[in-house]
Amino acid sequence: MNRIGRLAFALVAFSCAGAALAQQPYPSRPVRLVVGFAPGGAADIVARALSEGLSRALGQPVVIENRAGAGSSIAAENVAKSPPDGYSILIASPSSISVNPALNPKLGYKASDLAPITKVSSSPLVIVVNPATDINTVGELVAVAGKRPGFLNYATSGIGSAPHFGAALFSQLTGVKMVHVPFKGGAPAVVSVVGGDTQLSFATPPSVMPMVKAGRLRALAVTTPERSPLMPDIPGMREAGVPSMSLSFWYGLFVPAGTPPDIVKKIYDATAAAAYRPEYKATLAREGTEMAISHSPEEFAAFLVQDAKFWVKLARDSGATAD
Repeated sequence: MNRIGRLAFALVAFSCAGAALAQQPYPSRPVRLVVGFAPGGAADIVARALSEGLSRALGQPVVIENRAGAGSSIAAENVAKSPPDGYSILIASPSSISVNPALNPKLGYKASDLAPITKVSSSPLVIVVNPATDINTVGELVAVAGKRPGFLNYATSGIGSAPHFGAALFSQLTGVKMVHVPFKGGAPAVVSVVGGDTQLSFATPPSVMPMVKAGRLRALAVTTPERSPLMPDIPGMREAGVPSMSLSFWYGLFVPAGTPPDIVKKIYDATAAAAYRPEYKATLAREGTEMAISHSPEEFAAFLVQDAKFWVKLARDSGATAD
C-alpha cells in the first residue's frame, strides 16, 4: 500500500472510530456532580447522600466536585459553560438559580444557561445561636438585637445564599440590625458560631442539627410558621412570635442548556430512583430535610418561574444584594 493509500485508510479508520465513540450510550464514563459550597454543608450532604444511588442507576461513578464561592455562582457558571452532554450536573438552591443572576448582571452565566432536572430536597432554615449568648428564644434574640444594633454577627454560607436572605427577611420583619458574616459554605459558617467568632446563623438543617443535638448550638426556631415534623422539638415562627415569617428552600439538579432531551430524561429517571431509596430518605430525615422529587423536568421548570418571583422580591425588598 502506497503512502496515499495508507493515509486514506487511516482517515477512514479514524472516522469510523469517531462515529462509534459518538454512538456510545450515555453515560459511558464518570459523571461530575458539582457542589457550590465547601464540604460538610447542606448541599454537600444532600449531594453525597444522592450520589451512591445515582451511580447505581446510571451505571457509572458520580464524582462530587466542590467549587465554593460567590454564593454558589462559581459552580453554576462552571456547569453552565460545560459541554451539554450530561457529564456535568449542578446541585443548586435558589441563590445561584434565581437570585444571583437576577441581581448581579456581572455574573458569567444566566439562569437560562442551565436546564432543570428535578428538585431533590426541601426544608426550612434553622435559627441557631451559640449557647454562650444566653439567648434562649426568638423573643430574646429580637430584644438583644434591638437594644444593641449591629452587636450580633450572623454567619451564613455566602452572600446571596438562602440563609443570607432568610436573615434579611427576619431583620426586615422584626426591625433588628445585625451584621452579616459570609463564608464559602455552611460548614465553615457553623464552625464560626460554635467557636464564638459569630453569635448566630440562619442555617440549613444538615449543617447545624448534629451540633444542636450535641448541645454545641441552641436552636431557637425553624423559619416556617409551624414546627417541622422532622424537627418537632424546635418551635415554628408563629409560636416564636414572628408569625408573618415563612421561608423554605430547596436543592435541585441542573445541566447545561442544550443537553439532549433523552439525556435529561435519563438523569431525571436515575435521580428519582436514587431519591426513593430508603437510605437517601433516612439520611435526609436525620438531618431535618425532606426528600422532594418533581414529577418531571417540565414541572420543575414551571415551579422555578414562580419560585424566582418570591426570592428576587425578597432580595430587593430587604435591600440585600447578591454581589
